[in-house]
Amino acid sequence: MTILSSLANRLFVAMALLAVLSIAAVTYYATAAVTAQAEAELRRNLDEAGTLVEEYRTLLLDHFSREARLVADLPVLKAAVSENHPPTVQPIAADYRKLLGADVFLVTNAKGEELARIAEPEQSGILQIVSVPIFIGQDAPQVLGTLSVGFALDSRVAARFKALTNSEVVFGVQGAIRAGTLPASSWPSVLPLLSHEGVRRSVRIGDGDYIAVSRALPPYEASTGGVVAAAAPAPTAIILRSRTKSLQFLSGVHKTVLVMALAAILAATLASYAISRTVTRPLGTVTHAMRDMASTGDLTRRIRLASGSRWEDEDARLLASSFNSMTESIARFQREAAQRERLSSLGRLSTVVAHEVRNPLMIIKTTLRSLRGSTTADQVRAAVDDINEEVDRLNRIVSEVLDFARPIKFDRGPVDVNALCADAAAAAVAGGAGGADVRLDLSPEVPAIISDTERLRLALVNILTNARHAVEAAGINGHPDAIRITTTRAGTVVRIRISDRGAGITTDDLPRIFDPFFTTRRTGTGLGLAITRNIIEGLGGAIAIASREGRGTDVTIDLPADQSSNRSVDPMHRSTDSINRSTARMKTPTDSINRSSDRPIGR
Repeated sequence: MTILSSLANRLFVAMALLAVLSIAAVTYYATAAVTAQAEAELRRNLDEAGTLVEEYRTLLLDHFSREARLVADLPVLKAAVSENHPPTVQPIAADYRKLLGADVFLVTNAKGEELARIAEPEQSGILQIVSVPIFIGQDAPQVLGTLSVGFALDSRVAARFKALTNSEVVFGVQGAIRAGTLPASSWPSVLPLLSHEGVRRSVRIGDGDYIAVSRALPPYEASTGGVVAAAAPAPTAIILRSRTKSLQFLSGVHKTVLVMALAAILAATLASYAISRTVTRPLGTVTHAMRDMASTGDLTRRIRLASGSRWEDEDARLLASSFNSMTESIARFQREAAQRERLSSLGRLSTVVAHEVRNPLMIIKTTLRSLRGSTTADQVRAAVDDINEEVDRLNRIVSEVLDFARPIKFDRGPVDVNALCADAAAAAVAGGAGGADVRLDLSPEVPAIISDTERLRLALVNILTNARHAVEAAGINGHPDAIRITTTRAGTVVRIRISDRGAGITTDDLPRIFDPFFTTRRTGTGLGLAITRNIIEGLGGAIAIASREGRGTDVTIDLPADQSSNRSVDPMHRSTDSINRSTARMKTPTDSINRSSDRPIGR
């Protein structure tokens, strides 16, 4: 029996599985959708942060371009540059650099010679320079020199960008990281991003998982009339945002969804169980009633119908009513069938008894007639002997019928199986049925068992007598192995095997050999094997017969080897179905069975 063999379990498993799969699918879809939305939002914000960095850098360049243009147009600077005297230009440049807040302030003459250079000490990062010409005149301007100012994309600028974008910012150029808000120890992890423009979904930095976007900052063209772009190659800005922190809220969402899903699964499972029990309750009620009927044999059992119950199940009520009607019909049919079987058995028994009794009576009647005309003492003695023999035959028939009809009782005690087999073989030979001897092959390992010696002996004698009749019919009385008894120990049973090389049993007759009143011998009653089988099974054993027509017959008897397993079977508890095989297979031998060893039985 498996867990799915019950209808209630199948319904419960199916509904619970459907609920679990549905809830799991919804939960997975919801969490996946929320996670995907959060990921998309994170990428969108990161892309916006990259655009903001790019625009802010352009804004700074625009600012310095305008400021440089204003300073270049100041007469003081023009006059100092026209003198082409560095000591004159240097203090002016220092003042204006401080005023502009530039990281670099450079003034050159018309020939490109440096007149003043002011820069922040220990400058790091990537310089962004804008240059404007210093000239006089409008219609035919005379270029006096060039003013270059700029700022560095360093850690300070990166920190301002971080404050604006809420992201980590790193600047690099020409395959090297020059500045950023991340520690310098983590720069090697970011370095590969310089060569991959766009969004990278996962970057591992230390213990954190980041999403990054790389933006190549384009060259700048001044919109104030002057030209200039940075002389150095265009830098790349890398903006990173921690996925771990940004998606940390998803952990709480997932836990909440999981708890709700588990609660829904539990509720669905309980509901599935309740529904399955409701659906199968009528079947369970009927099954319980049928199980009780099978164990007790009481066909009068009825299923009680609840009335007035608030939760009354209409299907259960209908099924119970149908079941009660069915059991009433079965009980009525069984009573009628039992009556018919009793009448049929009685009629067949009467036919057999009448037939068996009529033959001896006819012989007795004929003998009495001959006795009237007898004149010699020898004739009288012969007639008396015939009458006595037929009376014994009548007594035997009556005894077998009584043995067949009355309950059996056993007188148990220790039995030496080998000695009992030898005694039964001698008794069968002494019975005079044919001239074949019995060969014994008895194992010394066979133990003594607890059984009924006389009844077991009778069963063996009956089987051996049948074997001798079969050997006689085959005409092989003188064969040394015509009949053989073998005893062995087979696990927890003692096995007795009686084999003969006689005529055998036909295929059509073999299934009926244990049926009462079935016989193939003219003088047999057909009760012998039925009584023998009841003796063996009543002693807790089993009997089996295998035969082939013209090849012989093997009878195997298994008896319990230990006392604990030697339990008798009460034939009176067998169902009436076992009686209905050729007028019922009766299994109730009684203690009035003739204990003599010379009474043969018919096959």
